Amino acid sequence: MLDKIIEIPYKTSSINISRQGDPSVLTYSQEVLGEPGPGEVKIRQAAIGLNFVDTYFRSGMFPVKAFPYVPGIEAAGVIEATGPWVTDFKVGDRVAYHFIPGAYAEVRIVGTHQLVHVPDNVSLEEAAAVMVKGFTARMLVKETYKVKPGDVVLVHAAAGGVGSLVSKWAKALGATVIGTVGSEGKKQIAVGNGIDYVFLTHCEGFAKSVLDITKGRGVDVVYDGVGKDTFAESIGLIKQGGKIVLYGSSSGQPEHIDHAALRAKSINMLTPVLNAYISDYDSLHLFARDTFAALQSGIFDALNITRYSLSEAAKAHKDIESRETIGSVILIP
Repeated sequence: MLDKIIEIPYKTSSINISRQGDPSVLTYSQEVLGEPGPGEVKIRQAAIGLNFVDTYFRSGMFPVKAFPYVPGIEAAGVIEATGPWVTDFKVGDRVAYHFIPGAYAEVRIVGTHQLVHVPDNVSLEEAAAVMVKGFTARMLVKETYKVKPGDVVLVHAAAGGVGSLVSKWAKALGATVIGTVGSEGKKQIAVGNGIDYVFLTHCEGFAKSVLDITKGRGVDVVYDGVGKDTFAESIGLIKQGGKIVLYGSSSGQPEHIDHAALRAKSINMLTPVLNAYISDYDSLHLFARDTFAALQSGIFDALNITRYSLSEAAKAHKDIESRETIGSVILIP
C-alpha cells in the first residue's frame, strides 16, 4: 500500500499589523504562501525598501483595506517560480518593484506588470534603496521642475533618502544646491555629497544667507519633503515665478498655506504623486532606465544605505520617524 503524500504548506517570514498604531504594532510572524497564478512570480527578496509612507499606513494616517496587513511597497530579489502566461521573466532573474503593497516579507508573490529587471552591475540592495526614492528624485528634477544649468535649488532634508538623491541629481544637471539638514552629523554627510551650501534647519540667519547666495533673487525651486517645519519659511526664499514642490510631510502637513503670498510672487505650488507620473509600462521602464543609469554613471555616487534586519522593522520605523536615519533605509530578510 502506497503511503499518502502529505504536502507541507510553504511558509515565509513577514511583518504584519493587526491594528494601526505606534511601531510596537509591527509583529514578526510566519504566513502560508501559495504558488504564483497567471501573470505572477514568486520572489525571494534580498532587500526591502523602507519609505516614510510605510509609517503612514502603520500609524493610521493612511487607511488599509484589511487586517492583518503587511506593510512595505518596494523590494528587490530573485524569482524562484513563475506562473502561467509569464513571458518576460524567468526563474533566476533579478528583479525589483515599486509600490506593490505587502513588501515586508522574506518571500512573496507579485504580478509582473510592475516588475523591472535589475542591471547586472547594480546590487539588489542598491535596487531596493533607489526604486521609490530614485523614482521620486527623477520625478522632482525632471518632471515637476526640470532642473537646468544655472538654477539654484533648495532641498530640505538634504541628507535623507530622497533629499540626498535629489541634491546629487540636481548638481549633475548643473544647478547650485542649497540644502537643509537636522543635525551636525547630517550636515557633514550633505557636504560630503557635494551640496554647495548646507544649513541646519531653522538656523539663525538662514533666510538672509539664501538671499545673499542668490544675490537677492531667490531660489528657482524648493523641494520640500518635510512640510510643517519648513514650508512657511520657504515661501520668502523663492524667486518671482518660482516653484515649491511639496512631495512629503515628515514633520506633518503645513499648518497654514499663505496663498496670498504665493499669488503675490506668482509662485507655483505642486504636490505631486509618483504614481501619476508612472501610469503604464512604458513610463515605468523610462523611470527605471533613468534611475539605474544615474546610479551606474556615478551621479548618485556611493549610496548611503542604513540596514536593519526584517525582524527589526519596529526599530527602523521608530528611527526614521525620529529622523535618526541617514540616506536610504532597507530591511534585510
